[in-house]
Amino acid sequence: MKKALFLDRDGIINVDKKYICRQEDFEFIDSIFELCRFFADKGFLIFIITNQAGIGRGYYTDKDFLILTEWMKEQFKLNGIIISDVYYCPHHLDYGIGKYKIDCECRKPKPGMILKIANRYDVDLVNSVLIGDKIGDIKAGESANIENNFLIKSGYQEIYDFKSVKSLLSYVKEIKI
Repeated sequence: MKKALFLDRDGIINVDKKYICRQEDFEFIDSIFELCRFFADKGFLIFIITNQAGIGRGYYTDKDFLILTEWMKEQFKLNGIIISDVYYCPHHLDYGIGKYKIDCECRKPKPGMILKIANRYDVDLVNSVLIGDKIGDIKAGESANIENNFLIKSGYQEIYDFKSVKSLLSYVKEIKI
């Protein structure tokens, strides 16, 4: 079994500017490449798991999201990092339109995306790591039995573990992951 790093996208990989679907609006978080390189060097597979209610709300399309995702993955590759896969949930029970207005198992805080990845890639969830900026991210990790869940400060909660990706990176370099 393989260890994995699960990352939320908006707020962890890029500055969360609400419903980002274009390259010109995408701004990488400081130290994200360094953090990912640290985990990759330790043999972790890297996955992005992201709620994308903007699709369900009709703000942008799956195609828009996938184009941006391919560009983002290429930026990681240019920085020496391979993103193993990106899973996203376009659904929203309250605000989704048409086929997107459902209560699915993939929308965080449910662990559906994590469990699908674990099954497909033979991931050891107990020894994996999840980094998110919302309590729902952490709840998804806990529900999937990930023991190392890290909450980064954002505008979405008052209680947080780390002020930035950089402070988390300093911490994980000191512990045995």
